[in-house]
Amino acid sequence: MTIPARPAPVVPRSAAWGWRSRSFRRWVYQALAVVAVVGVIAWLFSNTWANMRARGIQGGFGFLFDSAGFEISEGVLPFSGTDPYWKAFAVGVLNTLRVALVGCLLTTVAGVLIGIGRLSGNALVRGFCRAYVELFRNVPLLIQLLVWYLIFVEILPPARDPLHLGNLIFLSKGGLAFPFPAASVGWWWALAGLVLGVVIAVLAGLRARRRFLSAGGRPPSLLLQPVAFILGGGVLGWVAGGMPTTWNVPEMGGFSIEGGVSLTPEFMAVLLGLTAYTTAFTAEVVRAGVASVGRGQLEAGTSVGLSRALVLRLVVLPQALRVIVPPLTNQYLNLTKNSSLAVAVGYPDIVSVANTSLNQTGRAVECITLIMMVYLVLSLSTSALMGWFNRRVAIKER
Repeated sequence: MTIPARPAPVVPRSAAWGWRSRSFRRWVYQALAVVAVVGVIAWLFSNTWANMRARGIQGGFGFLFDSAGFEISEGVLPFSGTDPYWKAFAVGVLNTLRVALVGCLLTTVAGVLIGIGRLSGNALVRGFCRAYVELFRNVPLLIQLLVWYLIFVEILPPARDPLHLGNLIFLSKGGLAFPFPAASVGWWWALAGLVLGVVIAVLAGLRARRRFLSAGGRPPSLLLQPVAFILGGGVLGWVAGGMPTTWNVPEMGGFSIEGGVSLTPEFMAVLLGLTAYTTAFTAEVVRAGVASVGRGQLEAGTSVGLSRALVLRLVVLPQALRVIVPPLTNQYLNLTKNSSLAVAVGYPDIVSVANTSLNQTGRAVECITLIMMVYLVLSLSTSALMGWFNRRVAIKER
């Protein structure tokens, strides 16, 4: 004899919005918390402006449209002293982004290599990687920035007698100079081809990965196929642009290196310092992620005939990424925020520009607010991007 299932109780719609509803109470508490936070922030701003007016201190962001009256030593955008303050802040933001993006890229590559090297069976490689980690993560970042800067301005030879590689790459107290394609429409076509090749390589890799996971067979290429797509796209763009051959090559001048692309000692000191410091922590993140994968997974991959490289790529790293990505996000955030120490070596990032503007205008609250907003936007953007990537690579469990 079967007993019929008891029907679920019917909850009236009015009860869903009553105080007895847990969901309703949760929304009420959250709304009250938001109102309280907004109220506190509004009170702080109101109190600050009132105290500033009482002391005769001018406020507001109208100064951003005044002439800056100072020069910026380097930047992605051209800038002169007659330009407004907002453009000076834009140059500072772009300089911060330049060192942060390049630093994150170099940190990822170096951190993965050193992190895997710490698990190497070669004692020499393992010892070198461990010595690197222990040295660079235990020396304060500010000290490292100053050491790198002193290497450039004191130890390297002067610009009139630089170290060089084939008379194409020059390294001296004036910075690093190397060849770069001359500005022309043809080279822009080549760059567009490279970007198109990257997009095709990503799409082809995702398609090959889905096919491999569903039907098995040969694993997708991790190096040869993407490189072929990228180089092929660049070559096609170069041909479509008229096959330009003009390069801007650095040459020895009377007192300095002329031509090419030059990276200043300040930029190189900040980039190398941030990269070397953050790489030590990233290497530990990678080592811990790889070590978190059980040894049985490696043995299972080897038992089905996979090589050591394929076991690392197809078995270990996909499982290790769920451990690696969250702390790796913190390292990217730390590198971006630590770039504010660039002011110690004279690199004109957002903090340096804001300090100069503050000293000239006296708008301390406004300048500090702009610095906070810039780093807040950068941090939230990085967190959102890495959160999406973390969800993308997460192993879907049944």
